[in-house]
Amino acid sequence: MLAAAARRFYADGVAATGIDTITAEAGVAKMSLYNNFSAKADLVMAYLDARHEEWLSLYWRRLEEAEGGRGGVLAVFDAYADHAAFAYEHGFRGWGLLNAAAELPAGDEGRASVRRHKEEVEDLLAGHLEGLLPGRPEEARAAAEHQSFLLEGAMARAGLEGAGTRLEHARAMAADLLDRL
Repeated sequence: MLAAAARRFYADGVAATGIDTITAEAGVAKMSLYNNFSAKADLVMAYLDARHEEWLSLYWRRLEEAEGGRGGVLAVFDAYADHAAFAYEHGFRGWGLLNAAAELPAGDEGRASVRRHKEEVEDLLAGHLEGLLPGRPEEARAAAEHQSFLLEGAMARAGLEGAGTRLEHARAMAADLLDRL
């Protein structure tokens, strides 16, 4: 059921996807959904959590291949590129968490969840950069914010263009910035 919801939320949007659409996609009765989730909001939260975990698994896989702090920063970019390269049913339309957050009202728990993901990504970047800038935590944090903004801009453009090319460009820019540290 969560997989069906994820496909529909990503393809059609959270607001446009009703419970009937999800249950039809999953091939289950509506009661099956309510036996697992008390409301659509709970299903949306499960979707956001699953997308976050999905990205983390891509990141950890890339990090296993990475060498040092520079490789760690680039592993973050590579994990986003891996995510963009998934075979989406109706094509790539951006980062699913951000797409969902854009539809949710201010103060919604889902928006807070997406914000925590973005903060975690920036913290990962900062951790890798601290290894490259020992004893300079403020510079590492500023560089992490810079890298994070570069990544977010690339994700936004990649989503609008329907391809991960911008992520490849952003990775090259990130590598160039790392070489200048």
